[in-house]
Amino acid sequence: MGKTALITGAAGFIGSHLVDRLVSDGYTVVGIDDLSSGKQANLPDQFDLRVMDIRDPEVRDVIAEIRPDFVFHLAAQISVSVSAREPQLDADVNIGGALNLFEGIRALGDKPTKVVYVTSGGTAYGEPKVLPADESTTTHPLSPYGASKLAVETYLPIYERLCGLEYSIVRLANIYGPRQDPHGEAGVVAIFARAMLGGKLLTIFGDGNDERDYVYVGDVVEAIVKLGENNETGPFNIGSGVGTSTNRIFEILAQNCGHDADAVHGPAREGDINRISLDATRIEKQLGWVPQVSLEEGLKSTVNWFRLQTP
Repeated sequence: MGKTALITGAAGFIGSHLVDRLVSDGYTVVGIDDLSSGKQANLPDQFDLRVMDIRDPEVRDVIAEIRPDFVFHLAAQISVSVSAREPQLDADVNIGGALNLFEGIRALGDKPTKVVYVTSGGTAYGEPKVLPADESTTTHPLSPYGASKLAVETYLPIYERLCGLEYSIVRLANIYGPRQDPHGEAGVVAIFARAMLGGKLLTIFGDGNDERDYVYVGDVVEAIVKLGENNETGPFNIGSGVGTSTNRIFEILAQNCGHDADAVHGPAREGDINRISLDATRIEKQLGWVPQVSLEEGLKSTVNWFRLQTP
């Protein structure tokens, strides 16, 4: 019998890359996405996508229908600013949606199901005093979004006791690569690449010396798949352990895009984390995962993809 996987947020940036990988590995894959930020165009032709909100009671019907061996949960309300304006909405989507999913799995009874829960390391740890942060770092969310995503982690061992659900927790650094959305609160790599290729001036908020830990999407998908196929619960950080400044990202992208205009510096944005990097030693020791794509190589690949999308 083949393996069946359900991916929530399947039409999104990371979710669609995960779809491609699991399909190529021979899984039967079904996706759930409300297409509020994900795009049908990210998915293969004829892909089985169920267009619905993660909070919809019909999510449980989908689980009962396909009886998945694996559930990769990526769907979320991901905007920090929206979470600050509407914390109840944020909790409803991120916590309520996850519980809706877990209850669907619980209703399967004795069917063994592995959940891989994908969340954000930076928002979980806040502003750690010691960098890179490992998984023993005290969690200290600085936004309702960070709080709601972290809260879901606390439910997973409870559902393990309630219904035997198996799980792994994935805490991501800053992920970049092809298909990342350059609109809204997307990653800085996508925003910069699209703007530079369009010949537009760019604004860097603050002095640009803030640092993030950047990991290429293909490396992230490899980690997620490894965790799906193993019994390690985690949490597991997925990062490079190295912080890279926004100014340096601008510099590398400008070289690849042939962009020679300097950035304009605007005021720093309230709530932005100043420095974060994640220590991924745990997953390296337990599963042998380390990032394979260098920052320079990954940024070049990302620019090439955006160049093909630009009319």
